[in-house]
Amino acid sequence: MKKLLTVLLSLLILTACGSNEEATVYTDELISEGTIIVATSPDYPPYESIDETTGEIVGFDIDVMEALAQRLDLEVSWQSMEFSTIVSAVQTGQVDLGISGFSYDPEKQVAFSDAYYTSSQTILYQADDDYTSIDDFDGKVVATQLGTTCYDLMTGYEDIEVVTGTDAAVLVEALRTGAYDGVCLDTPVAQNYVDNNSDFKMLEPIAEDSYSIITSTENDLLIAKINEALEEFMATDAYDELLVKWGITE
Repeated sequence: MKKLLTVLLSLLILTACGSNEEATVYTDELISEGTIIVATSPDYPPYESIDETTGEIVGFDIDVMEALAQRLDLEVSWQSMEFSTIVSAVQTGQVDLGISGFSYDPEKQVAFSDAYYTSSQTILYQADDDYTSIDDFDGKVVATQLGTTCYDLMTGYEDIEVVTGTDAAVLVEALRTGAYDGVCLDTPVAQNYVDNNSDFKMLEPIAEDSYSIITSTENDLLIAKINEALEEFMATDAYDELLVKWGITE
């Protein structure tokens, strides 16, 4: 059974209809100690990825969450899963929080924290191509990760054929082979590929949004505590240092 440290005292066990599995929803009462379970999709450097040397999940989002947990006297247990499954994992209590570049979307039926970063979206393409604007992708095929802001953005362009996948890194590798004309990504993610590989170029940003941490709509106190910790942390030099560390300064 999951326990939250300094964030929630009693818990309510909910059993999903037609299932023997139990989902945990934390109430607004504090308890003394525990571990918070956080889901992320580690296929989106520099926000979250797997370190090839250590095998650990690393990235800007990871460091932000660890800093917030430290302020709340929590330890983080990381759960790696596909991006498109994190919302349901949060809703059912499989995990306590999700952090993986989530943009505010009321249709997701989760609670969103205050924004911890403002980003933008762009299209990554092969360096041999000569695209200068989104209009150049009319009649082209652009891949995007399912359930992301990029998916919502690309499906708004009637003349662009949109294909989806669950793993951003796999989509980029397919772009390298010519499977698509472009891949929609967050600008820092696309920039990371451009900086580390001469095979790619990218457009100037085509849209902007901000990122939040998500939790169950039942977790009112948890999200309030996260917001308090965010406000304090983002006012420190440590937050600015993380932006520099992961190369996502504006």
